[in-house]
Amino acid sequence: MLSILRKARLKDKEMRILMLGLDNAGKTTIVKKVMGEDVNTTDALIWVVDATDRLRIQDCRDELQGLLLEERLAGASLLVFANKTDVEGCMTEEEILSELQLESIRTHRWYILPCSAMTGTNLKEGLSWVVEDAKKRLFLY
Repeated sequence: MLSILRKARLKDKEMRILMLGLDNAGKTTIVKKVMGEDVNTTDALIWVVDATDRLRIQDCRDELQGLLLEERLAGASLLVFANKTDVEGCMTEEEILSELQLESIRTHRWYILPCSAMTGTNLKEGLSWVVEDAKKRLFLY
């Protein structure tokens, strides 16, 4: 997975990615699984949703919508990791898409992807999307 991020590094070019989500959604576990360490994280946002936490999905939506209004994040690529989808009874991708009202987001290119921070499922694919989407906007040559 780290090779995706290394390949994205072009001479003297750097990409900053911000990963956010409610507490216990799995953000730190994802970063540690991918990088093996904590990193400072902003040309793209990775929003981690706990797919098992139906009680706080509206809080999750409200936090995300507020964040997307911040000027310093204007136009950033948005990856929504639907984490813990390996747990029985979790919300489906469609439920999360609907609850977060992702289809109403017009200010950011977004992509939702079910994942598991514990098994690593779809983490590489999500990071690949973030890198490719941000590269299209940032590195025009």
